[in-house]
Amino acid sequence: MKKLIDYINKHVLVKLTSLKTVLVVVKILAGILTSKAIALVIGPVGFALIGNLENFVSAFHNIALLGSYKTVVKYVGRFKDDAKLLSKTLSTVFYVGFLTTILVSMLCYLNAETINSFIFPKYNNYAYVIQIFAIALPFYAVNMYSFSIMSGFGKYKSMCHINIIGQLLSVSIALVLIYQSKIDGALISVVISESLIFLITLVGIFNRRSLAPSIQVKNISYDILKKMWPISIMALLSAVLLPLIALCIRSYIIDNLGYKEAGLWEAMNRISRYYLMFVTSIVGMSILSRLSKINNINKFKEEILIYYKTLIPILVVGFMVVYFLRSSIVSLVFTTEFKPVEGLFIWQLLGDFIRILAVMIAYHFLAKKMFWHYILTELFLVVMLYITSVYFIDIFDGVKGAVFAHFVSYLMYFGIISLLLWGPLFKIDANETSLKNE
Repeated sequence: MKKLIDYINKHVLVKLTSLKTVLVVVKILAGILTSKAIALVIGPVGFALIGNLENFVSAFHNIALLGSYKTVVKYVGRFKDDAKLLSKTLSTVFYVGFLTTILVSMLCYLNAETINSFIFPKYNNYAYVIQIFAIALPFYAVNMYSFSIMSGFGKYKSMCHINIIGQLLSVSIALVLIYQSKIDGALISVVISESLIFLITLVGIFNRRSLAPSIQVKNISYDILKKMWPISIMALLSAVLLPLIALCIRSYIIDNLGYKEAGLWEAMNRISRYYLMFVTSIVGMSILSRLSKINNINKFKEEILIYYKTLIPILVVGFMVVYFLRSSIVSLVFTTEFKPVEGLFIWQLLGDFIRILAVMIAYHFLAKKMFWHYILTELFLVVMLYITSVYFIDIFDGVKGAVFAHFVSYLMYFGIISLLLWGPLFKIDANETSLKNE
């Protein structure tokens, strides 16, 4: 048995990790290519508008899914060998998700003009883009629910292959649209790119046709829904509020500093997103599963300290490299018009560093289903992000105030969650006191 486990760890997991690394690299390269195209063809103003639309799309994608992706993965994985419970899970997820997605799609389509005035300040009429998004949304939802089922059945390799092909397809279409239609093409690519992967996922769906008879209205289960909703709400909160707060901050920059400044801030956020992809994928895969199995204070503290000792030196070196290469990075991803972005790196990097340390601890709230701890700390974070951004933008009289606010907000967030978990993190306890698993 030990030989079998060693073989899995040395070969199977290494191959899977390598494949996920390839997927992350493909996503980053796709993002860089798209950013370069937008910078060359449209410029900073384009990034301001595109950033707002991307935030809206991200928030409403998660609303349509009810934040249930990881919850579905968990329950499908748990019940995959129990036909009755699996049928209840799939039926509940499918029909509740279908109803929510259709309602969100109709809401967006019928209120496209109102949404347009919220996303695109001052004389920009892209209501038709919102309507395209509404039409594409159900395909995105079906794609993500298919992914969650595949993940629950352990089909990670197939998912990675589909995602890689889908990313290549999406970036190809995005580049064509940007060069042909400039800002209109870029906006359309934002609302359809994630839905396009559905075309590739159809192959996976056909390979799982045997599951179709399990999805029936009569098998919808209130008990399954009741068990899933706390985790879904926790996942939904930050997935919706953080993009919407970013949209509000960018709109404030547009109103008070102009489109170009908002575009520069968005450019900095994009660079941050690219290097954080590596870190968040590693942290998310390794920490959450391990913390969920820990039931005493000393082991929890030990696990966090191990991750900090391992990760912090790597982060410090990596972030220093990013900082000293900032000029080359800006030139590679954007154009000389974006040179002012170089002055934003220091506070963005410091903020992201604190953010990673904070998220590592905050994973405990998710792992242990600490509902109100998670809800209140996330609400505190989004409120502070907006308040400090407005305050420091006015003080700095420039977009540097927004990145400084990013640092200050995550520093306060880190302080709050550290205080909430003061005992597990800092108390020296000779006895292994149990952690509360709510």
